[in-house]
Amino acid sequence: MEHQHGNQQFTCPMHPEVVKDAPGKCPKCGMDLVPLSNSKGEHAEHQHHVQHENEHAHHHMKVEKPTGDEHQHSGHSSHAHHEGMIDDFKKRFYIVLALTIPIMALSPMIQHWLQLNWSFTGSSYLLMTLATVVYFYGGWPFLVGLKDELKAKALGMMTLVAVAITVAYVYSVAIVLGLKGMDFFWELATLILIMLLGHWIEMKSIMGASRELELLVKLMPSEAHLVKGDQITEVKTETLKAGDITLIKPGEKIAADGIIVEGTSYLNESMLTGESKPVEKTKGEKVIAGAINGNGSIKVEVSHESKDSYLAQVIKLVQDAQDSKSKTQLLADQAARWLTIIALVSGAVTFVVWLIVGKELAFAMERMVTVIVICCPHALGLAVPLVVARSTAISAQSGLLIKNRTAFENSRKITTLVFDKTGTLTLGEFKVVRFESFIEKFDRNQVLIWAAALEQNSEHPIATGITQKAKELILVLPAINDFKALTGKGIMAIIDGKSVKVVSPGYLKENNLQASIATSTQAETVVYVLQDEQVVGVIALADEIRKESPEAIKTLHANGIKTLLLTGDNKEVAKQVSDSLGMDGFMAEVLPHQKLEKIKELQAKGEFVAMTGDGVNDAPALAQANIGIAVGSGSDIAAETAGIVLVNSNPQDVVNLILFGKATYRKMIQNLVWATGYNVIALPLAAGVLYRYGITLSPAMGAVLMSVSTVVVAINARMLKV
Repeated sequence: MEHQHGNQQFTCPMHPEVVKDAPGKCPKCGMDLVPLSNSKGEHAEHQHHVQHENEHAHHHMKVEKPTGDEHQHSGHSSHAHHEGMIDDFKKRFYIVLALTIPIMALSPMIQHWLQLNWSFTGSSYLLMTLATVVYFYGGWPFLVGLKDELKAKALGMMTLVAVAITVAYVYSVAIVLGLKGMDFFWELATLILIMLLGHWIEMKSIMGASRELELLVKLMPSEAHLVKGDQITEVKTETLKAGDITLIKPGEKIAADGIIVEGTSYLNESMLTGESKPVEKTKGEKVIAGAINGNGSIKVEVSHESKDSYLAQVIKLVQDAQDSKSKTQLLADQAARWLTIIALVSGAVTFVVWLIVGKELAFAMERMVTVIVICCPHALGLAVPLVVARSTAISAQSGLLIKNRTAFENSRKITTLVFDKTGTLTLGEFKVVRFESFIEKFDRNQVLIWAAALEQNSEHPIATGITQKAKELILVLPAINDFKALTGKGIMAIIDGKSVKVVSPGYLKENNLQASIATSTQAETVVYVLQDEQVVGVIALADEIRKESPEAIKTLHANGIKTLLLTGDNKEVAKQVSDSLGMDGFMAEVLPHQKLEKIKELQAKGEFVAMTGDGVNDAPALAQANIGIAVGSGSDIAAETAGIVLVNSNPQDVVNLILFGKATYRKMIQNLVWATGYNVIALPLAAGVLYRYGITLSPAMGAVLMSVSTVVVAINARMLKV
């Protein structure tokens, strides 16, 4: 897809507030503008974004003027373009390396050191010619970058390198043409050589950081088998519409989110949810695009277009997260900007000071060039973006979707974690634990039969538990008439001419009905069955605790985080769950609108509160919490108010999220400390502070140190693990 300038708008990946009607450069950072995401080519556009995301880290690395194909949106454009840039630096590096050897051999200073004399008539002109090729060919990416940065009024890395190599080149040419002093050609050649090498290595490691994201994009199959009557046709995935029926053969990937209309199979959703074991899916169940089908053949009715699929939303979330700058990132950007200014000013001051104290021009020039080179804020510019790219992509593959970077990095500050949804710590599935009849003429199964007959129309967890039990016991359910819901109290219907109700204990209280058996105080939810307003029996259900919960609570406590249970359930249930897991407390019988107040109360006590909820009815409370974590949203990622979305309801994921948030923040700080600390130490050395002790850095050595610091930052970011 080519750009359409009609109604297409363009934005800067690093400054989303910049929106233009035509492609061009960002006025703030000089980066190429990219098309604002629209429904077409969403994945490709995403990949295009990834490429630019990395080029931000290097808008200074532009090799040639952007050509038309740089803006292509084919699925592989970003990868190919990136490979192309890496190859370009590699080629320039080897050619400069070949030229550097004769330049070194012809340099008077090197000859002087080796006590050799290889000079011949015109050797200085040959030296100048070779150095000119190195300056223009090897230094081209930096000179183009300088022009782009000046045009965008955003001085940065390229300005520093270009100024340093230009000063060295112009001064050396002047020497050959008659100025007194030693030329700088060999330093110029080694400086450009090392700069190219540094860029080449750095771009390779950057590409690694964006590759994880591209893996997500590749999860989407490009073609699907569309079923129409008896015909099966191959179609492009993006052409699928809601209502289409697709055939998924064994071992193939699901092409679009949908519902199984025929067949049964085991699906591997691990790349989407982080859940390793294949899940059995039968008719009527939802499937997610990108999941891998097992050995059964299934037909799936598509529920929405591929651009709205779960995976497309994950990719967009990851993209948004990489766009949304956290405070750490803004801090790094600012530091890099200041470093550029400091470098240029320090370079000029160094030059002037050495001239004033009576050093020769060549020495003052060398110090200035070294200061400017060593200050290139490469490492600083990459310290945070590389960690961000890596952490967001790893998280997405583990079922942790970060929508808000700051919330993610702030997870290190959590003091209290509120588990709202019982379904997080427990399975959220009510199972019948006992049922009995109070009236002799009725068998206890009769109580269950009536309850199941009424409950089979409801999707409430209690209803599911009761009907499940009736199925297990192979009970035959009677027909019912005049079904009615008693809001908040229960349900009623007519069976065999008699009124039957399934109600909560509250209904009995209100109507002064006596049950001959008291409710158990265990963690049970109890419902009563009534026939013509006479209590005939009771059914008790309980929710099972997840096997991962005890370990999760233990890990949180080990990390100094208090855990509280917030639930609409009764006090007995809440107490039993809270006590059996060793939690720090519970808040029971809390209605949805009161949850917000409970969070505020905790915050008023100075707690930094994270809350887990299901993202829909908990929206206000999730928004109020310092960090809102929407849990178990599966293929519904529209949990708008949460900063972080967990695909599964597993409490272990909440723990992983917090620990990974801490690890990510640690990596960022390590990188920032390394990048700034290195400059603080290297700059004075470059300026010649220790010159009287015989310690100075050559420009080439400065370039080596600068490249090493960048590579250290890149490797450190790659070492981030879940």
